[in-house]
Amino acid sequence: MNNDLIKQTENELKKQFELIDEIRDFNQEKVLNAFIENKVAPEHFYTVSGYGHDDLGREILDKVFADVLRAEKALVRVHFASGTHTLACALFGNLRPGNKLVSVVGKPYDTMCEVIGIAGDDETKEDSLIAHGVLYDEVPLKNDAVDLDGIKNIIDETVTMVLIQRSKGYSTRKSLTVEEIGNICQIVKSKNPDCICFVDNCYGEFVDTKEPLEVGADLIAGSLIKNIGGGIVEAGGYIAGKAKLVDKSANRLTAPGIGCEGGAMFNQHRLIFQGLFMAPSVVSEALKGAVLASKVFEKIGFDTYPKYDEQRSDIIQNIIFNAPEPLEHFCRTIQSLSPVNGYVTPIPEHIPGYEDKVIMAGGTFIEGSTIELSADGPIRPPYVAYMQGGLNYAHVKIALKHILNKYC
Repeated sequence: MNNDLIKQTENELKKQFELIDEIRDFNQEKVLNAFIENKVAPEHFYTVSGYGHDDLGREILDKVFADVLRAEKALVRVHFASGTHTLACALFGNLRPGNKLVSVVGKPYDTMCEVIGIAGDDETKEDSLIAHGVLYDEVPLKNDAVDLDGIKNIIDETVTMVLIQRSKGYSTRKSLTVEEIGNICQIVKSKNPDCICFVDNCYGEFVDTKEPLEVGADLIAGSLIKNIGGGIVEAGGYIAGKAKLVDKSANRLTAPGIGCEGGAMFNQHRLIFQGLFMAPSVVSEALKGAVLASKVFEKIGFDTYPKYDEQRSDIIQNIIFNAPEPLEHFCRTIQSLSPVNGYVTPIPEHIPGYEDKVIMAGGTFIEGSTIELSADGPIRPPYVAYMQGGLNYAHVKIALKHILNKYC
């Protein structure tokens, strides 16, 4: 029965799958051209030790990422501990005491709230942006959507930077399309041309044929263990955009006077080059799995977002369960069908940076990798499972088949 349901659903999704293939092909050619134009060669796979000076491979890696993301400059480093760390370097690097940061898409992702200083314990808040004298405000969502009029009203000459979170995080709002990001940037620039439009690009790379820098963003950042690492990069992140802003971010990662010029890469060049080359195809596999999940769970009576036929801006699929038990069952089944730690049973637990207990399923080859099949969700209404990733479509399909045993 489950096999029949999935096979029938796949037949109904041919149009959506063809569109995903077209996006994949466009992005794969863009990546390939960046490799060819920058003359990537075997000597760029080897790294130097110590201070990491005169690392030709690192320089070419930055240039390839810059070309792919349509940036003046890129900073691609294994030294970024996480996506949050990458974003924090961009924020601390470009904001000074008295500057003002505005989140224009409502409250940021849970871990970013501690970086800003609007959440966390007293000790954490002492090290936040606010504690360093940065002013902060945000534009609340309106009817669970971005309030464009609210953005117009809040942006003036006092605002130094706006934070645009592309993916929804643990919110129930829609993730932003590249076109919507462009509209926000246009509004911001019309009110203050000098305001920095900074996009948290996590989960969004290669989902569309354009990236945020092509529609008006000044700076973007993301994680190498999400989309753009292709599922094989072991750690790190990237920052890309206007050269001056990237350089300031680099000074925060390393130190003034070192910036982009230092930092041994521990022989990770080849993996990062290869991961980037594989990323368009890996992202397309994850997207097909997400579309299938959306359609199948809608068929059996659950609310899903995005809908199977909606334009997508990230790899995340929401399934709304409205109760904790089915959310926990979903995550535990994903874990049980993971290639790593499949025997482990996840339970809801408090995790640093999150207000509520969270259940996480992630039997991944790279710890915390969310381009690999994983799922998580906070234990709070409406009890949403956030499914993401899948190195190959077949793995997602197998997992969905077993999850459906509870319902079919």
